[in-house]
Formats: sequence, C-alpha cells, structure tokens
Amino acid sequence: MKAAVRYHYCSPDGLTLREVPIPAIRSDEVLVKVKATTVNRSDCGVLTGKPYAIRLFAGLFKPRKPITGTDFSGIVVACGEQVDQFQVGDLVYGFLDIGLATHAEYVAVPVSKAILKKPEHITFEQAAASLEGAHYAYYFLDKIPLQAGDSVLINGGTGAIGNAALQFLKHKQVRVVVTCEAPFVDYLYKQGADYVIDYTREDFTQFDEQFDAVFDAVGKSSFGKCKRLLKPIGLYVSSELGPYWQNPFLALAAPLMPGKKVRFPLPFSINKSMEFINELIEKKAFTPLIDRNYLLEDISEAFNYVMSGQKKGNVIIRFE
Repeated sequence: MKAAVRYHYCSPDGLTLREVPIPAIRSDEVLVKVKATTVNRSDCGVLTGKPYAIRLFAGLFKPRKPITGTDFSGIVVACGEQVDQFQVGDLVYGFLDIGLATHAEYVAVPVSKAILKKPEHITFEQAAASLEGAHYAYYFLDKIPLQAGDSVLINGGTGAIGNAALQFLKHKQVRVVVTCEAPFVDYLYKQGADYVIDYTREDFTQFDEQFDAVFDAVGKSSFGKCKRLLKPIGLYVSSELGPYWQNPFLALAAPLMPGKKVRFPLPFSINKSMEFINELIEKKAFTPLIDRNYLLEDISEAFNYVMSGQKKGNVIIRFE
C-alpha cells in the first residue's frame, strides 16, 4: 500500500510517499480501507514533535509510528476473530490524537478505540472532517456550565475547533457571538451565529457586551485581553497554552481567584466525544467546515498549508 512515511520528527518536506506492507490485524482489530483522512493540528504535532509535550505520547526521541495520520473514514475489509461489533463492508470512521497511521491506503484499528459506523447521509470526506476539531471543541466546552440563554464569544469561527463549537453551542440554544474574516460572515450567520465580528475591521476584545464565557478557539488572544468581555463570574477558555504557557497555571489557580477565571480542560475520552459528535450528525445538527481537498500524493503540500495557519475548517486527504 501507499503511505506517508517519516522515521524522524521533521518538517512537511521530510515526509515521503512509500510502498509499505498492508498492516496485519490482531484479534481485536479491524482492517479499514481508508477513503478519506485529514491533515489537522494533531497531525502537525505528531509530524514535527512540537510542542515537545506531544512526544510523551507519540515517541520521545523518534515517532513510534512512521506513518502519519490521526483520523480516517473508510470501509472495513477484514475483522479479527474477537471482533463482533463490525463486519466486512461496514462504513466506519474514527480518530486517535496521538497517531493512528491513517495517512495510508489501509489502517489497522483496535475496536476498543474511537471507531464508529459512519452515518449514512454524510460522505467519507465529511466523516473524516467531523473528528479532530470537533473532539477538542467538545472537551473545551464540556467543562463550562452553560444553559440555554447563556452567552459565549468564540474567537475563530472558521477554524475546525471554533466552527464545531459554534454548532455545538447553538444546539444547546446558547447565544453565540463569533469572530471571522469578511468572506465567511454570511456563512457563520447561516450556521446560527447571533452576531459575527469581522476581526480584520474590529478588535473583538473591545466589543460592547459581556459573556458567560469566552472561548479562544485559535489561541491568539489572552485572559488579560478578554477579561473585560466576561461577566463577573465568567470563564475564559483557550485552545492553546498561551504566549507564556500561562493558561494551565491560571486554571490551576482558579479556585483561589475571585470572580472571572480561566479553565483549561484536558481532552481524554475520544470515545465519549465521538458518541456526542455522532449523535449530532445523526440529528443533522453538525456539519463540518471543509476548506481544501488534496490527494495522498500531495500530502506534504497539505501539511505546509495547514502549518501556514491559513486553513479554514478541515483539510481533506482523498484516495483515488
């Protein structure tokens, strides 16, 4: 099979397409013919080994898995002898943020991991795009006690995380103000945003409203800059550590802080988030934003585009 391979942490230009053996499956695994996958933020960390914390899971000095890729959608073509929840021909999708070797024509997946049958009404590309960003959106929002009628400002409504967060919050009937650039303003209104700020023309931190929570889905602001946007007991959540890695420490200090606080949830159970995502897909309450499509042969170009910081939503890798 063809696969995107590297044996050391590297830049996208160090990734090469090679012919490698189709993986043999264990008794608790299924073999999936991959129809679509993505290049996402987790993939960039697994490729480069940065931030260095990811090496605790992906391999300390070199990657444990030479093949990149964290998510997939495809068709089950073989089942291990202990597998009874899937059968050959099932359409499935799944995700593992520390690396699953899915940038390949076939992948072996343990059924104990986050793998589900693909909802029938979505494409393979949509299924693959419904995983990484939506998983993080779920966990960043899960620890915020929100009810219908509460209000949230999302910085970054066209990123994979921020766009999923917008749809999840509207499903909960939360008022959402979101930032984006001008070409996507109408698109976010159609997705249910209550108000859209064009950040190229207006500094969102000066917006004249206070919120129950501010979710910095792109991690480009800070608690200090967003504090004025929060209600007296409002919460600030960011998808990044912060420019000085301050967000985890501010979150640890939160119990000692009066009033406005920082939360920094750590994602853990992908099975739980996938069940939630799958439920919303089945209800047609979540549709992922897709930016570009690449063939596997052009995967280095796809990585370079994602790492440029210009992508909107998800970047898909297709297989001929």
